[in-house]
Amino acid sequence: MDTHSLLHNPISMAKRPCPSQTPRLQSQTPIQPPPPPPPPSPPPPTPPLNQVDHLLESFLALSDPSLSIDLSFDRLLDSRASSDSDQAQLIDRAVVLGSALLNAAKRSSRKRASSHNSLSWPLPPDLTIKVFSMLDTQSLCYAAVACSMFNKCARDPSCYAHIDLTTVIPKVNNAVVSTMIHRAGKSLQSLKLGIVPGPIVSPGSCQPLVYSIRNSVDVSNFSWNDKRSRQGKESSILTRSCLSPLVGNNGAPGILLRRLHLYNIERMDNTSLCGALSACPSLLDLEIVGLHVELRQTLMSVSANCHFIERLFFESSKTGRDDSLKSPTCIDLVDNCPHLSSLALRGFKLHDYKVRILVKGFRKLRYVDFSTSYSITGSFLRNLGSSMGGNLLEVLILRDCMHLKEVEVARFFTAVLEGDYKCLRHLDISNKEGLASEGDWFDRCYNSSVIPIKQVLTERPDICLLAEFPTEGSYIDIDQMLDSTQDSEVSLPSQLSSHTSDASMFTSSSESSYNSDQGSGNEDGRDASYVIYEESSDEVDFLLL
Repeated sequence: MDTHSLLHNPISMAKRPCPSQTPRLQSQTPIQPPPPPPPPSPPPPTPPLNQVDHLLESFLALSDPSLSIDLSFDRLLDSRASSDSDQAQLIDRAVVLGSALLNAAKRSSRKRASSHNSLSWPLPPDLTIKVFSMLDTQSLCYAAVACSMFNKCARDPSCYAHIDLTTVIPKVNNAVVSTMIHRAGKSLQSLKLGIVPGPIVSPGSCQPLVYSIRNSVDVSNFSWNDKRSRQGKESSILTRSCLSPLVGNNGAPGILLRRLHLYNIERMDNTSLCGALSACPSLLDLEIVGLHVELRQTLMSVSANCHFIERLFFESSKTGRDDSLKSPTCIDLVDNCPHLSSLALRGFKLHDYKVRILVKGFRKLRYVDFSTSYSITGSFLRNLGSSMGGNLLEVLILRDCMHLKEVEVARFFTAVLEGDYKCLRHLDISNKEGLASEGDWFDRCYNSSVIPIKQVLTERPDICLLAEFPTEGSYIDIDQMLDSTQDSEVSLPSQLSSHTSDASMFTSSSESSYNSDQGSGNEDGRDASYVIYEESSDEVDFLLL
């Protein structure tokens, strides 16, 4: 068969199915319809109202509940109560029922407010916690009681990294301190406690921060009935155990503490303070004011436990009477705390050779304050400006050092003019009673002609120099003063002469705004218009009028 016959032969062609055959095929395999959707689940049944619910619903539906309740309760007492005891029992039950209803309404109101706050507050919880961590402690407490959402955010440990519970009147007790330290845990970095009477009033001043409860000034308006009304309430006084939470939990809260400031906690003792310092190995800044603790034991504890400390500020509660510091203690402190750059020992009985060990030993020392110190003559400054311990000194404050000699100050000024103390920027040698003479410190110098003050101001205009002395003698016998203050326990500067003299103050214009108490942790001004009262018993209470 040829090719032409193959192409035109119908038998060789494949047959396509006829369209009429498709219905037969579909009828043989019918298509199943999709299953119907499941019926929707019925809503959860509303719980049936019990008898109390019906009663409360009827009770709340009263148009004028006050009048209706009054009349109904009176009729109930008259008809149901046959004796006084029955009437008293009904009244007590009514009071309990009303109190329960009031508490339920308040609780529901708080829930609605919290739900509203959580919906309307624009920040998520993590950012809210971040904002709260930037607040001071008092503001954080106010925020925590605003609503349950804020309270939950305010409990985060990061919000308590910097705890500041200093006040102008005693209103913080050990329980408050313990709660906040435990909330902070290992996040605690700064802790400030105690009574701070007020700010430093003027640049260059050496106003003591020590404040005793026996310094009360006016008790004429005090009512003992007010005190009796407070009996039985928890005391608002910090005691020696206020720092014990730092030691608890294997010392976890104090392990990362960087700053510890304690002000006028009169019941603090050496054992409690040294125990707290032993739990703070990372401490960098320690400020102690007005505590009845010994200088030597405190420095020994710092030397043994706080090897990274950079700033030490210690003001005595009994000016001129703490003579506990020994030379070995100074040497140990210099060897074990090499990073110290700021040292303030105010109101202690210090000797020049001990002070020289400290000032010359610390190689990074820049700030020195020995104000109101007893027994310092100034001889420790000899040949100090060119040594490793004094060439970095920027601030030197020797205000109201009763034994500071005129001749030693003159030698110091001469060394400054010769090129020593190149980094010095602030110097304060002011004295309310004048400088001591060379032969007898009872002989005071009020207008020295041997100290080249004007020459120093001319050749070193970068130095802020404060040299304020009275125009005439007003010296008070210090020994007699110390004897008279054995019972009063009032710090010495508060009893020195309070006259306002036409003092000769020399201040360079470039540094006239320098604050001699910089970095003391009391920059925030506080209102000091308060009165503190003392009770004769060991328990002391405080009232704000």
